[in-house]
Amino acid sequence: MILLRRAAGGALAVALLLGSCAPPLPDRLTLAASRFADLPGWSEDGLADAMTALRRSCAPLLAAKPEPATPLGNGNAGTAGDWLEPCAAANAVDSGDRAALHAYFETWFQPWKAGNNGNSQGLFTGYYQPELRGARQPDAVYATPLLRRPPDLVTVDLHLFRPALHDRIAGRVADGRLLPYESRDKIERGALDRYGLAFLWVDDPVAAFFLQIQGSGRIRLPDGSMVQVGYDGQNGHPYVAIGRLLAERGLMDRDSVSLQTISAWIKAHPAEGAALMDENPSYVFFREIAGDGPLGSQGEVLTPGRSLAVDRDFIPLGVPIWLDVDNAGERLWRLMVAQDTGGAIRGPVRGDVFWGFGEEAEAHAGPMKARGEYYLLLPKTVTPATAR
Repeated sequence: MILLRRAAGGALAVALLLGSCAPPLPDRLTLAASRFADLPGWSEDGLADAMTALRRSCAPLLAAKPEPATPLGNGNAGTAGDWLEPCAAANAVDSGDRAALHAYFETWFQPWKAGNNGNSQGLFTGYYQPELRGARQPDAVYATPLLRRPPDLVTVDLHLFRPALHDRIAGRVADGRLLPYESRDKIERGALDRYGLAFLWVDDPVAAFFLQIQGSGRIRLPDGSMVQVGYDGQNGHPYVAIGRLLAERGLMDRDSVSLQTISAWIKAHPAEGAALMDENPSYVFFREIAGDGPLGSQGEVLTPGRSLAVDRDFIPLGVPIWLDVDNAGERLWRLMVAQDTGGAIRGPVRGDVFWGFGEEAEAHAGPMKARGEYYLLLPKTVTPATAR
């Protein structure tokens, strides 16, 4: 079993305050060797769209031709050399041949059941690419700005400085010190106006809030043309789920919380809704994207129903993942590829399914709160240090 450790900040202090309570275990990815026969529904998946996603993830690796010994994913997915042959072989498989697709994955990969300290159950949600109405100049209707990345925003990968630290933080440099960046409420009230970052204005502040959660979207302009926008940075503040706040305060039943119900509550309570959105201090910046999209954290185009957002502190981007979840009574079995990340996606067994663009995608993504598990597919040449 592979053990990948993550620091548990404050756990000891909490234990001391609570007296006899044991400190919570730090999040830890555990991987147990499995077989393709163990994957529920494996033979039922056609895999063609999953192969499209995998080829997109493989493309930059094949183009870069890194040194074979280069570790990938903080070292928990082997090395570049472990992936170069499987990635090259993927391009030779006929996507229309179902048997060939299954044979490809079974030839090159080994399934590993993921767990958090051995617990394989996790939460799986959905996201999509929304459509908003907007304009390139503000007026009385289009009054909510979308902002570009600020020039003074600095992103820091702590792993580059201390291998034991896997977090990424963001801030601004002042007098030689890295300080926290402005929070959502300050940004909404003009803290960054001096930079002139606004490049599009939309007609719905609630839709703009949820656009930041989705990470990408399309803006329909008054002339009917469409502009695609994508993630271009975040202010470094932790994401706070406002649906959870509504449930904790008894304002909404926990089982009914979804994108649609939260949005409806905010619009029905404008003043309280605006204050509620400010309780999520996280703020996302965007850029205009030309060509196909949306783009995931790998910089590659996402594949609807096959791209999965994960916590890359634990799960390397580009890894195929077999998903097995119960989504409101419907069993969802399919091969995904880890191609994106998200502020709310935290933990060794946590995923966000990208459903695509439009109303149908929203209908899938908005209410999705599924419980289940997943298996990582790693090249057979990857040998975990403590595999069982």
